Amino acid sequence: MPHNLYLHSALVQTRKIKRDEKGIRRALKWNFIDSTIALNLAFLVNAAILVLAATVFFKTGRTDVAKIEQAYELLPMLGTSLAPILFAVALIASGQSSTITGTLAGQIVMEGYLKLRINPWVRRLLTRLIAIIPAVIVILINGENNIDSLLILSQVILSLQLGFAIIPLIHFTSDRKTMGTFAIKWPVIVLSMLVTVILVFLNIKMVVESTGPLFHSDGQWGWKIAVAAAGIFFLVILAMTIFYPLMKNRKRKTVALPHNIGGEIRDLTVPEYHTIAVALDFTEKDYKLISHALGQGHSYTQYLLIHVVESATSRILGDESDDFETRKDMEQITYYAEQLQERGYKATGVLGYNDRAREIIRLVQEGKAEMLVIGAHGHTGIRDLIFGQTVETVRHELKIPVLVVNT
Repeated sequence: MPHNLYLHSALVQTRKIKRDEKGIRRALKWNFIDSTIALNLAFLVNAAILVLAATVFFKTGRTDVAKIEQAYELLPMLGTSLAPILFAVALIASGQSSTITGTLAGQIVMEGYLKLRINPWVRRLLTRLIAIIPAVIVILINGENNIDSLLILSQVILSLQLGFAIIPLIHFTSDRKTMGTFAIKWPVIVLSMLVTVILVFLNIKMVVESTGPLFHSDGQWGWKIAVAAAGIFFLVILAMTIFYPLMKNRKRKTVALPHNIGGEIRDLTVPEYHTIAVALDFTEKDYKLISHALGQGHSYTQYLLIHVVESATSRILGDESDDFETRKDMEQITYYAEQLQERGYKATGVLGYNDRAREIIRLVQEGKAEMLVIGAHGHTGIRDLIFGQTVETVRHELKIPVLVVNT
């Protein structure tokens, strides 16, 4: 699957390793071994399936089984009644594996390239709906008769997308300005380009041969125009994918995401906070949060600066994550703490991982903070669903004062 190329590429960067040449090459070596073992096991499983299917197909004479929904009919002939059940379980497991890797790869691309952050459950919902809705529509319109055609179409689309995944990957990994000494060598570049050319050529040949009868037939001008427009669009995007990274001096954009009746006011005890936590999101508004926190403290107050890393790898590896975003976040939180220390304040910085609200709560409790200062961005409606209801969750879970600063 094309997205797995990016998922595999991200695996090397996610573990805590020594960031010298020896450490990186060691990580590359072990990741190469890991990927090789995993992919070869997948190859052996697929080969075993083909061998078993061919054996049952030819030895039993069941030449009438040609569709996936009939496949289970061959399985009891393997000598066990559990075979059809195991086949169903395997299909469900493969579907789950596919959606998980698709979601993770999508998150890596969105966060790494597009700098786009949305709530994890929204991303998972969108990923699954995009995958399921077209299949459901086809089944509702045509019934089960065209499931095989839909399966073949999905594989054709995946095959056409492979070029758009491999070509940028070659550009990235061969760029010495980006990769330094880890840029791939000329033999690897030539081999990968050769494989890509063959793959793209076969895909174009397949599409031309499949659509040829349509253009040789009479009528059906609507379909002809649609197919021709799709083909031209495909070729234009393919050309951009190939040549745009080669253009010099192009600008790289950084995309950067009721009350009761009150009683009489009697003796007042002004609280003194010994530890104040500040939840930061590394925006230009951080200074407002820190300023409000300083306004609540005294000379002896300890300030606990908190930031939560929400990269794709942090969701899996937690505090074992060591990707680019984690390292940069640690540098930033340390820089904030050092600036406060230079001004005479007592400050330390800590990172949380994965779930923003849960990690803020955990770090505040572990740090024994007596107050939390947190920012509110004024999200409402659908934006609140997308970016998460952190403030509401945190203030309901914590039993200490929470100062919400509208940034």
